[in-house]
Amino acid sequence: MTNRFAVIGLGQFGESIARTLADRGAEVLAIDIDLDKVESLKDDVAYAVALDSTDVKALKAQNIQDMDAVVVAIGENFEGLLLTTVLLLELEVKRVIARAANSQQRMILEKMGIDEILSPEETVGKTVAEMLLHPNMRSFLPLPDDYEIVEINTPSRVVDQTISEIGLREKYNLNLITVKRFFEEKKGNEIQKVEHIIGVPRADTFLKETDIMIILGKSQDVNKFIEVNK
Repeated sequence: MTNRFAVIGLGQFGESIARTLADRGAEVLAIDIDLDKVESLKDDVAYAVALDSTDVKALKAQNIQDMDAVVVAIGENFEGLLLTTVLLLELEVKRVIARAANSQQRMILEKMGIDEILSPEETVGKTVAEMLLHPNMRSFLPLPDDYEIVEINTPSRVVDQTISEIGLREKYNLNLITVKRFFEEKKGNEIQKVEHIIGVPRADTFLKETDIMIILGKSQDVNKFIEVNK
């Protein structure tokens, strides 16, 4: 059964969500008050509609209450985001996910009873800061309780060592989720380097210089591992 989602607010963030959902086979209703934004997306999603999301009759006309989830991704008009969110709650939409640009907006949405809140600016800001502080880091996902999942280039001091020899758990209190590794594959007449996941790493797996390690642990432990072995 096809998942049915609505995305309200087609700025860069909302548009990306709508396109990704559609690419994954979901039925997407994309909504914005700006006709140009709707027109640019109409060929890539199931439905794209220009309407004022603070108009409850307009929302009902799109059967918004029947969606599996609605993402309110309005970025520049927080009053419009709040009004839209209130209407969705009143229409008893099964799942409402709202965007918050800062901690004040997040607090307001939480007090309204919204459990799922997206903060793209905050997440991107933390990711960029971590990557600036640690050039070896490729991506960064913050988790509760000071934990994080990071992708890092294999530090030079652990290249050609096995996972057992590195002692990630024993020395650094870290878990290696998996490793991304590049393999040469023939594409037509060309040999290209293609990235693959090697699965669950074994203790005797050797790490190569071009490997990318995906690690879970506390921030201070991740930083220690990067600094000690760079």
